Amino acid sequence: MGRRPAIASWTLISTGLLMAAPVLALPLPPPPLPEPVLAPPRASEPGPGPAAIELSGGQLVIQGRAQRARWRWIGDPDAPPRQLWLPLEVLQGQLGVSSRSLGASGGLELEWFGRRQLVAPEGQRALGDEVALDAAPLLAGSGLVAIPRGDLLELRLPPPLLLGVRPSAAPPGQRRVVLDLSGPALLSREEGALVVVLQSRPEQRAGLEELGLRSRQSGAGLKLASRSGQTPTRILTLGEPHRVVIDLPGGPAAAGGEATGAPPLDPRLQARLGQQILWDRLVREVGGRKVRINAIRIDPAATDLELRPLSRGDGMEGLSSLAGLARRQDALVAINGGFFNRIRRLPLGALRDRGAWLSGPILNRGAIGWERGRLPRFGRLQLQEWVQDRNGNRWSLMVLNSGYVQRGISRYTADWGPAYRSLSNGENAVLLRQGVVRARYGPEALAAGIPLAPGDALLVGRGGFAVPWEEGDPLVLESRPSSPLGEASFVLGGGPLLLAAGQPALDGAAEGFGPAFLSQGAPRTVIGSDGRQLWLLTLEGVEDDGPTLAESTLLLRQLGLRDALNLDGGSSTGLVMGGRHTVKGRGVVSAVHNGLGLVPSVPRSGGGGAGS
Repeated sequence: MGRRPAIASWTLISTGLLMAAPVLALPLPPPPLPEPVLAPPRASEPGPGPAAIELSGGQLVIQGRAQRARWRWIGDPDAPPRQLWLPLEVLQGQLGVSSRSLGASGGLELEWFGRRQLVAPEGQRALGDEVALDAAPLLAGSGLVAIPRGDLLELRLPPPLLLGVRPSAAPPGQRRVVLDLSGPALLSREEGALVVVLQSRPEQRAGLEELGLRSRQSGAGLKLASRSGQTPTRILTLGEPHRVVIDLPGGPAAAGGEATGAPPLDPRLQARLGQQILWDRLVREVGGRKVRINAIRIDPAATDLELRPLSRGDGMEGLSSLAGLARRQDALVAINGGFFNRIRRLPLGALRDRGAWLSGPILNRGAIGWERGRLPRFGRLQLQEWVQDRNGNRWSLMVLNSGYVQRGISRYTADWGPAYRSLSNGENAVLLRQGVVRARYGPEALAAGIPLAPGDALLVGRGGFAVPWEEGDPLVLESRPSSPLGEASFVLGGGPLLLAAGQPALDGAAEGFGPAFLSQGAPRTVIGSDGRQLWLLTLEGVEDDGPTLAESTLLLRQLGLRDALNLDGGSSTGLVMGGRHTVKGRGVVSAVHNGLGLVPSVPRSGGGGAGS
């Protein structure tokens, strides 16, 4: 889709200049992402020009709500912005933009109130540790006002009127509620609720109540939550006329208590706090900066809580809120887990659950492996796999069940999901079943999707590598982890490894992390051990972005930890305590791929619902 001309509804107050940033190609590698520089203009677009200014900062205020997030503004001093680079997570989580991966091309389609924008791989860049897109073509003409002030960018959109609420035809097993609006609105999620910035009347809120949605108008925000406590299965926006469509799990609109505030703390957590679960909230200084610490400690041998990996349960593609992941597996405490590709919504590291590799390790990165009731082992991990034919020829496999794309052969199983769809252009594959090649597939079939049954192995060739086997060829598969921790029932990967056996172990280069990632400050999520207790920690800057990895290592050692592993951080950092999203990495809830939870060994009857 071509770039639309800027519309006069944008407003700019310019205050400075910034550096430019490199094109980030997809498939995205795991973090770190390179320091951004301005990409050269495409032939179909005008360049910034001699009069253009470039502004950047690290704080966003969206409709009065502040958060730490990097942004970039490019344009003329007295004209609407030519480019407005915002993190994808902000577009999705705070503005209500929906996105769809365009498969093997590495592109992305954005949609917001009937507006569509296609983003090619070269249109996706890095801002700090976040993937960013130029949202100017999508948002121009909507009435959105962008006001840079030094390090801060304020985004405001006049709240539309809520014209009406109504039920609508829904897919089987679903209920659908439609909000008719006078114009586009900003949407965000907060503590299990949907917040829509609009103006409503009491009788309209009463109508929402009849349709099963609790509502509360607070300032310009209308906060909506299901009366039955169910999480919406889908939220989408439509244009001409402007609408917000909310799909809920089927069944009658259930009555219930007030659901639009923060959920009450789970009484099972309250009963354990100070006994089985110790929760310390501290502020410590390291490297001249103050760090806010949330530290959860348990003794795995003296509690009925088990450490479990948290995932959606419906395949590896997709993101959820951390609170949704915790609800699904009844976790009383949850932190976010390993790295993932936010564009493709796929994991980038080890995730093993009850002996099944949902996602394989990559790049010999830091990982933990554990059994129920025991402290984890800490180390670095890779999975070494080969395929051997009848003539004794051996081929190394690159990755198992991973969103990390490399040239060569990779293996996918039913633990990845019900089907595999190609992640890069020109892929070819063979299906191995009971040690024999049963079928060959070309790019078109792989793009459409290949069903995976238990016991199947799909061997995928990428980057121009053609898998050499034909139907009927026998193959022998060998698989071996590089460390005993990879043989554990449960494994989670992150990186870098920070502490090992009481000594600093930070070596980001050995784990494939670049200098920018290693030196930047950011909110952190860490799992560690002092030799007796398991620690789940979040680290946040009190007055800045947060500690560097080196500062985090020093701080954790001062707290008495012997082993520690860095997990995904930045906006992904989160802590859920008894249903409450207590820590939000950059001030808002961000979608994540997986997590770690403390789950009662005898779960309550009924289990949890699906992740949101």
